[in-house]
Amino acid sequence: MDVNSYLCLKEYRMTFERTYKVKNNNELVIKLPDSFRSSKRVRVIVEVIDEERKSKIDYLKRAVEDPLFLSDIQEVEDDFQYSDKETL
Repeated sequence: MDVNSYLCLKEYRMTFERTYKVKNNNELVIKLPDSFRSSKRVRVIVEVIDEERKSKIDYLKRAVEDPLFLSDIQEVEDDFQYSDKETL
């Protein structure tokens, strides 16, 4: 396959990502969206989810809407506004 063909194929690549719980029998059934109906082959990558890390990421995502957190960030930015402009 030449480079132009690869770029063209890459442009049309579809991605579907979802987190599933593994059943007791250690099996997983994935129902693909309708947009994959014409696909003959798909790539499946199984990755173990670190629940503690996921929980931390969820907290960080919610923090961007927390007024107290945003106020703290603004205070730190204000404290360092002049030091950021200093040169070594």
